Amino acid sequence: MLPNAYVQSAQIGGWEAALNLRFANRFNKTLLVQRNHTGPLTVQRPFYPEGDVCHVYLLHPPGGIVGGDDLTISINAETGSHALITTPAAGKFYRSDGLWASQKVNIDITEGAVVEWLPQETIIYQGAQLKSTININLANSARFIGWEILSLGRPASGEGFDYGAVDLNWHIRCDHRPLFLERLRLDAEAFAARWGLQGFSACGTFFAKTANKQSLAAVQNLIANEPCRGVTLIDDILICRALDARSDRLRAFFEQVWATIRPEVLQRQSRIPRIWLT
Repeated sequence: MLPNAYVQSAQIGGWEAALNLRFANRFNKTLLVQRNHTGPLTVQRPFYPEGDVCHVYLLHPPGGIVGGDDLTISINAETGSHALITTPAAGKFYRSDGLWASQKVNIDITEGAVVEWLPQETIIYQGAQLKSTININLANSARFIGWEILSLGRPASGEGFDYGAVDLNWHIRCDHRPLFLERLRLDAEAFAARWGLQGFSACGTFFAKTANKQSLAAVQNLIANEPCRGVTLIDDILICRALDARSDRLRAFFEQVWATIRPEVLQRQSRIPRIWLT
């Protein structure tokens, strides 16, 4: 059963929401110096469990997205800043009667800045129609760690993904030069096929830039002989992919990858956001 507000929202074409965040280094500490939003999309106050790194939790008060909704998140990290952005809970895309839901994330990272984009998993209900685009624009000395974790259907409730569609786009550029461009379409056929998800409900991709062969070897050792896990290094971008029957296990694996490579990529030990433990 969808919330009444969302049923009405879908009937009139959906809600538009936008959030703009800008981070800057002030007195050796990253501050959220600008935030403005329209529609139901905002952030909690920043947290500083690491002292100087700004941890921010994205909030979408309605709790889910339906066909016709259009969300845009824009993040700008100024020189020397370091922001970690996550969510307090899993995102949800509900079944659609024909309209597409759209989500766009634009992250601009300037010289010497760091952004970690680590949202909790996204649950895509059977019958949902989602278009997602994530644009990462880095300066030459900028660094980025990010992941995307999807759960297709709700296996705990006996729901698979017999209909619906997900159109995923990742664009990573450095100084406007394309480094990694990918478009992935997931539907019922791809969900079930041996060349696709093979019936696994959870799939995910993890990115890290700037990585090196030591980072690659560390993740390879972490994976060992574990099935449905893989990692590669394309120039200085580490890409790790995984499939699982459960999204919580996949996220726990990505948290291990993050904790393993963060000291090498960002010269910082991992510090788990408090919201992940609640």
